[in-house]
Amino acid sequence: MTNALDRKVVLVTRRTRLEELVIRFHTLAQAKFYIEHLGQDFHEYEVEHEAYLEAKRVVLEPLSALGRFQAIDRGFLPNFVFGADDVVIVLGQDGLVANTMKYLNGHPLIGVNPDPYRYDGILLPFGPKDVRVILGEAMRDERQYKSVTMAMASLGDGQVLHAVNDIFIGPKSHVSARYEIRLGKAVEVQSSSGIIVSTGLGSTGWMKSVATGSLAIARAMGANQPKTGYQPQPWDADQLRFAVREPFPSKASSASLVFGVITPAQMLTLVSHMPENGVIFSDGIEADFLEFNAGARAVIGIAGRTGCLVM
Repeated sequence: MTNALDRKVVLVTRRTRLEELVIRFHTLAQAKFYIEHLGQDFHEYEVEHEAYLEAKRVVLEPLSALGRFQAIDRGFLPNFVFGADDVVIVLGQDGLVANTMKYLNGHPLIGVNPDPYRYDGILLPFGPKDVRVILGEAMRDERQYKSVTMAMASLGDGQVLHAVNDIFIGPKSHVSARYEIRLGKAVEVQSSSGIIVSTGLGSTGWMKSVATGSLAIARAMGANQPKTGYQPQPWDADQLRFAVREPFPSKASSASLVFGVITPAQMLTLVSHMPENGVIFSDGIEADFLEFNAGARAVIGIAGRTGCLVM
């Protein structure tokens, strides 16, 4: 292990909504005109922007004193190479923590909430002023952390994609996805709007939405309901769940293998029957995807790496 003082710190930030608007409309005045023309309060964007800049200033103070740190925007994450002993700080919403963690491999990750007034911060247990103390303890491996199980999709050509919350397999646009699905001895050809694979951390997100809707439809149609209803999994669960969205039964497709559990001993295998626009992406980042077109074979399972959220 590298000496604590020699470890590099990587700060991951994001653009504010105001910065995104200025990039889109080129000037602050044009951005303000656009927002106010829609009847919205532009001052809210300015207050949010200033709050984030102040939080960033407070976080940077101890990092500047440390000397060995690097600040990157979230857009550089897919191509950024983290050192084995790096300590990572994320300043942003919960989603930015997940977006960052998927590129890490056991690195301590400190989630910092820049604006508790606006963000719940389930994955952001610290405020900007906490960083000075927390960082030192994390660099000396003196902080406890919560382990987060990650998912992984791997293609036959060696490409892989990791996920902290969930993986989507399906069409890039609003058309049907066609594929062969296999879990253990069960196998069938399906047509659907895609498949969601969820980790324990992601089980309170997209998977919860899919399951809740399905249970509500079944209840409205008079089907028997489980007494406990939908139950999320622990963050470190040693299994993944998958659900098929809107499966369509026909002469050429079945709809019985629509929900299940993926374990280290039983992975999910998919073979694409889509001539084009088939994709696999994770954690809502559609720009960072694997192509999943006709003939491609994907294996979905638990990743060999885990996330480490400092507590």
